[in-house]
Parts: sequence; C-alpha cells; structure tokens
Amino acid sequence: IFVLGFNTYAVEIQSDKYSIYIGNDVLQEFNSILEHYHKKYSKIFIFCDENSSQFCLPYLIEQVPMLIGAELIEMESGEQNKTLATCKEVWKTLSESNADRNACIVNLGGGVVCDMGGLIASLYKRGIRFFHIPTTLLAQVDASVGGKLAVDLEGHKNQVGLFRNPDLVLVVPEFLKTLPQRHWMSGMAEVYKHALIGDEEYWSFIADIDLKNEDSLSILLHQSISIKNNIILQDWDEKGFRKILNFGHTVGHAIESQSLEMGRDLLHGEAIAIGMFVETILSQMTNGLEKNVSELIQSRIQDFFSLAPIDEGEFEELIAWMRNDKKNDQSEINFTLLKDVGLAEINKVCSINDIQIAIKTYNSVLL
Repeated sequence: IFVLGFNTYAVEIQSDKYSIYIGNDVLQEFNSILEHYHKKYSKIFIFCDENSSQFCLPYLIEQVPMLIGAELIEMESGEQNKTLATCKEVWKTLSESNADRNACIVNLGGGVVCDMGGLIASLYKRGIRFFHIPTTLLAQVDASVGGKLAVDLEGHKNQVGLFRNPDLVLVVPEFLKTLPQRHWMSGMAEVYKHALIGDEEYWSFIADIDLKNEDSLSILLHQSISIKNNIILQDWDEKGFRKILNFGHTVGHAIESQSLEMGRDLLHGEAIAIGMFVETILSQMTNGLEKNVSELIQSRIQDFFSLAPIDEGEFEELIAWMRNDKKNDQSEINFTLLKDVGLAEINKVCSINDIQIAIKTYNSVLL
C-alpha cells in the first residue's frame, strides 16, 4: 500500500487494500511515489488508446517526469477491441520488451483501457503491478474502481476476467476537459445509476447539476466513487450485495452486445441509460416501485439522455444475450430492480413476457 503524503487538495477514498485519490494535483504526488519506489520497477509501461495518447499523455508526462522514457503500448479504441486477441498482442509486446515480474503498467484511458490493462497486468507472469489513471467520466466514477477486470468473448460483455485490485487509482478532473459531450453523457449514466440504487439526496443533487462547475464536479466524483466503493467493501467478489450495481445492465448489456454485433455506434453509457429506463418500468411492474416515482425517473432519464427505440424485431436476439449474461443462474434472467429511489433489490427474476411488455412500453413513451 502506498502511504506517501498526498497534499490537502487531494481527496482520498480508501478501498480494499488500495486508495483512490481525486484531485488535479495527484499526478505530482504520483511522481514522488515513482521516485521513491523506482528501484522496485525494472520497467514502466504506459497502456493507452489513440485518444488518451493524443489528448492525455502529454499532460501526464509533463506532470510526472518519472514517466519520461516509459515504454508506450497503444491499442485501438473501442469496445470491439476489448478482446483476448488484443491482450495477446500486448503480452507479446511485453515479452519482447523483456518485461519481468518487477515491471509495472500505468493504464491511461477509459473503461476499456483500464479493464484490459488490469487484466493484462494480472495475468502476465502471474501478475505485475498496475495503476489506473482513468480519463473519462465513466471510467473515473465506475470502471476503474472495484477490481473487476475482463474482456468480451464472441460479443458477450466481460465473459473472461478476474477480480484484482490496482495499486492505486488517480482520478484527475483535468482530463475530463478533453471529453466530447457524448462521452460526458455516457459517464453520467453510471452517475444516475449510483444515485438511483443508493442515495436519494444524491439523486436530487444531480437533477440540476452544472458539470462545468468545478465544485459540483468534485462532489459528483467523490459521491459516485464513494457509493460504489462502499458497496464493494461489503461484497468485493460479487457474491450478493454488489449485484445492486447491475441496475440497468441486464437490458443495457444485451443492447450493447447486439449493437456491437450489428456494427452500430453505441457507447456503454448510452446502452445503460436505455437499460435503466426499461428496468425502471420492470421495477414498477414487478417490484413495487410506485407509479409516480417510476414516471419521474423515466422523465429525467428521457430529458437528460438521447434515447433510441429498441427494434422489437430483435427481441428474441436480445433475450438470448440476456440469458448468457454472467449474472444469471441457469436459464432464469436476473435483474437488479428498484423498490424506491435509493433502494435497490437484487436477484429479481422477470418473465420473458414482462420483459417484452417493458420494452414495448419504453418504445411507446419515446413516440
């Protein structure tokens, strides 16, 4: 565990055997860590994609001079490249660069980079150290926290993976200035999820949030990460309670997988926003969520996100994707559903008929 003194401008969230630091000054402290421990690292690699390489890497090197001379490994961006084939190429590069068990990897990028970089580090020579520096809102509030590392298999989300924590997560709000608006919205889907499953006051706070306000953004980052972290500390390897983080993801992952297969341009958060809408309807239908609360949630999701209708002709394919979701037991399709804002319940089985009705209801609301 790294215990060097981060300055008072950084906010620390203590997770399971590692810390998450939030603030624009944390990179300077990271440089001090690398100086202190540099003899432990035989080689340092920076893993990124072409976007984080172009927009974030120069700032990282400027703030962390100890990374000058680190070897860059760059992947092509996009969920479609989150595969074992990509991992194999990176492992080959590490091997050809004579990376030993004292090497470390700095993952600089969004959720795909953090997921893959962590998995690559965890399996190479049975495990080398890695750090997460997430550069998208989605990765900062969700993907880089919790120890889940995985790649997709035959289009199915996160089918091959493991649980392993990074040595450190550094959340730098400055990197968010590089994000296109669409990626901001994608990240906000996970923020909405955190509020809906865990904090009614937070749900009210984000209703009129100005993301350009630095204080509001800092509160958002801290609160979302804290909500997820508190859940993880109670159930690190997802045997039960942690499943509440899956709200919106049973339908959302199916839509995302189907879109990948069809070559459609759909971001993770965009799929999750649709999933939350449909699963809010299911919560009203099957889990006692009051109608007025359900309609308010639906209205806020519809007002904030760009939602696309679901092709009902693809219903059978979507059900097939849902059946193969890793959260299911046998042939039943499991959901995390809302009882109220801030109160979610896990392992709620819904019938095929109910899912179909919820999707049709969602489509009718968009018309």
